[in-house]
Amino acid sequence: MSPSLPGSAPFLTPGLPDGRALELPGRGTTWIREAPGPQGAPTLLLLHGWTANSALNWFSAYESLQQQFNVVAIDHRGHGKGIRSHRRFRLEDCADDAAALLETLNIERAIAVGYSMGGPIAQLLWRRHPKMVEGLVLCATAARFSERRGERVLNGVVSGLSLATRLVPPSVNRRVSERVLVSKYDTTPLGNWAREQARLNDLRTMLEAGHDVASYDATNWISSINVPTAVVLTTRDETVLPHRQRQLAEAITGSSVIEVNGRHDICATRPERFSDALLAACSDVSSQVRSTGPSTS
Repeated sequence: MSPSLPGSAPFLTPGLPDGRALELPGRGTTWIREAPGPQGAPTLLLLHGWTANSALNWFSAYESLQQQFNVVAIDHRGHGKGIRSHRRFRLEDCADDAAALLETLNIERAIAVGYSMGGPIAQLLWRRHPKMVEGLVLCATAARFSERRGERVLNGVVSGLSLATRLVPPSVNRRVSERVLVSKYDTTPLGNWAREQARLNDLRTMLEAGHDVASYDATNWISSINVPTAVVLTTRDETVLPHRQRQLAEAITGSSVIEVNGRHDICATRPERFSDALLAACSDVSSQVRSTGPSTS
């Protein structure tokens, strides 16, 4: 797939599979991408980060991953072309969407691969639907993102902003979205393509998702994870600090750590470097799954 952007040179995305809409019974219509691998290969379920989608977060990874794995990715609620709902964004709903996706595609078990916000979604998928998860790959993420101090004030601010986005004209939301979600990308071919992807996001959901991620805290149960796990640790990350990523790895017995020299946005800014680390982590977890057999969860 090779998108061509008006007014810019074409940005080539070799290996990025086309997406399709998929109805999740009782939940809504989402958007998925599939990259079939060798027959009988394990399945990776890719869960993207906040304000990204299944294209922007993983565009460089599909081609290498599908050499060894069947790959499925989803756009989360309000992100990209994911489910649109009037309900407040909840990470738990995203985990249940992921489970519904696997069920709809008749995939019994998968290795859940989560990046940033996708990390908590992968963790919750294991906790809420353990029989579906045979391994975890957690990238640039944590079991807790911020301290509880001040959370009540933040909740009130986000609730007010979320309500405002429901009441103001759509043109106002579009202008705010351009300033908040789109303008952070440059005007190179890659940056212009990223801007187009960012424009697909729903502003209200982005605000609510940001709060839900900031409030997430799995520290009281993360050590109970009992499936093979690898942590891809971004060593120059200023968004999810490296020590929080290392704490996550230390909390999960037997987890491996694959360090990659990059910031939080390495999946987009240094995609080749990230893809190598991601493939190594997925291969490590897959090897552990084969050697240990199914979890008893």
